[in-house]
Amino acid sequence: MMTLPQIPNLAEAPDLSDTEGCIQCQMGSKLVLFITGNCHWQCDYCPLSETRRDIDWMFANERRCETFEEVIEEARAMRATGAGITGGDPLMARERTLEGISRLKSEFGPGFHLHMYTSIPFNPELARGFADAGLDEIRFHLLGLDAERYRATISACSDSGILTGVEIPCEPDKREELLSLLEELRSFDISFLNLNELEITVGNHENMELRGFNLSTEITAGASGSNELALDMKSRVNAAEQGLPDPLDGGVRESYGFHLKFCTAVFKDAGQLRRRFLRRGESTISPHEVLTEDGTLIFGAIDADESSKDDWISEIAQETGLPRRFLLWDDENERIEMPLVIAEDIADEIEDPVFMIEVLPTHERTEVTAVRLNGFEEE
Repeated sequence: MMTLPQIPNLAEAPDLSDTEGCIQCQMGSKLVLFITGNCHWQCDYCPLSETRRDIDWMFANERRCETFEEVIEEARAMRATGAGITGGDPLMARERTLEGISRLKSEFGPGFHLHMYTSIPFNPELARGFADAGLDEIRFHLLGLDAERYRATISACSDSGILTGVEIPCEPDKREELLSLLEELRSFDISFLNLNELEITVGNHENMELRGFNLSTEITAGASGSNELALDMKSRVNAAEQGLPDPLDGGVRESYGFHLKFCTAVFKDAGQLRRRFLRRGESTISPHEVLTEDGTLIFGAIDADESSKDDWISEIAQETGLPRRFLLWDDENERIEMPLVIAEDIADEIEDPVFMIEVLPTHERTEVTAVRLNGFEEE
């Protein structure tokens, strides 16, 4: 089984000032709508893998989708309460993004919360179109930490009624620039600043090595120093909000006027993702499966083929008294699925391979573990 023994508790309670988008993400109830892989590619820390980078495909969670009907189907499968629209950059497929916002709002109602990420300071006149389509929240990624080029677009989005903020990775070698950014953002019409722990991934590790970044621990993809800088920035904003001396330099500052949220790499990957898997697993679990605390599905299986499957199902049902609805024929993998306890009971009684199978509760049901229960496979 896949477990996370090093991280016994990933429950990071939402702050009262967190945005609705953040709260729903922490609950694992937000669909991740990857609208396109196209982008301007100006970020050396981009975490995207080669399977999505610069490819104009759409994904709903882990499922590749050709239509918004498939996106809606995936949203229903996980009982989504909203969606986060990302990429690439959604502005590289603006019409598709607008259609997705409208379709999701139409299907699930005005309470279905939608937030979107972009790093493009688009024409301010376009802001009203996103608001009219139903976008609730927008998060700007400031390329090069150059906030000024986004000022007009940010103001237009805020004026149109979209909750507007900034979301950026916390780069540990940009300490002075990020602390200066806090002061600069005072004059911007934003409600929040979200800081993400900088992650070292398969997609960016070469660039991160060139910048001298190392992993902070063996159990997280976070870059060393990112967490500490983000917490310093958060303590400064919190101290100013309460009128207290700054923990860094002892100065007393005016309130910044926006909420600062810090999201760690561990929680983003292991917390939010696991909760989303748990939610989808609860919605799609079959009678013969068990949902683990990590959000995976476990069951037993016997290898079979089309010609023998009916005999196997009849024999297992007769010998165990198990109702046939607990026996499922998987034609793609050519096996009969059943409760794990039944597979364990009959494993020593038959010569054919019997397995414990563990899958992710995704649309593709990605297999993560297969353990032979009745001996070793022949070499």
